[in-house]
Amino acid sequence: MVDFKKIPVFSTLNTSDAEEVKPYLMPAKFRKKEAIFSEGDPSDWLYIVTKGKVKITKLSQSGRELILEIISPMDFFGGVAVMRGFPYPANAIAMEDSEVLKISKSNLMRILDRFPTLMYCMAMNIGDRIKGSHEALKNIAIEKVEARIASLLIKLSEKTGIKTDGAITIDMKLTKQDIAEMVGTTVETSIRTMSKFKKLGIVAEKTGQIVIKDINKLKSLCG
Repeated sequence: MVDFKKIPVFSTLNTSDAEEVKPYLMPAKFRKKEAIFSEGDPSDWLYIVTKGKVKITKLSQSGRELILEIISPMDFFGGVAVMRGFPYPANAIAMEDSEVLKISKSNLMRILDRFPTLMYCMAMNIGDRIKGSHEALKNIAIEKVEARIASLLIKLSEKTGIKTDGAITIDMKLTKQDIAEMVGTTVETSIRTMSKFKKLGIVAEKTGQIVIKDINKLKSLCG
């Protein structure tokens, strides 16, 4: 079982409280590109990623997939729907072979009633992420593609970045398709924009990961 102290939403629990919660968490595995749930499904489970990456997506009116958020290890997803009792408002898909812990709606409510501090932690986390999703959708509507991709790379570097020798490596493998889906553009435009960033010496790629070589230049492109 994963160390509870590494899961932010459970970090306020002491050792004995964590032991009380553990039996409610069930492990599950999903293969790359496998759907964990689809938009409109009953919200029966809250999920916590322990290994891999999960993308939260919706389809635009034109049928294009938009990535609203990428869930990294130790983050949870599905919380709003479970707590409010409405169907999942988006899709959750494994970006790579992934492992999760899941907790049923009834057990989650039991735990939140038993440990009120968890409700506060979850509410704060959900609020921050809803704000982030709204900002992402607003950027898709009003910002130029170049600025949207620059903002995305900065956001991912803040979330998963590893600093080495003055550069920042985004610790996840992203395809040009993934980038296009996260900023609401075409794959061709994503490829052209990333090629431009490389020529300007702003980014590089190494073993499938994006390396930000000049974070200040990247920020200047955000407008």
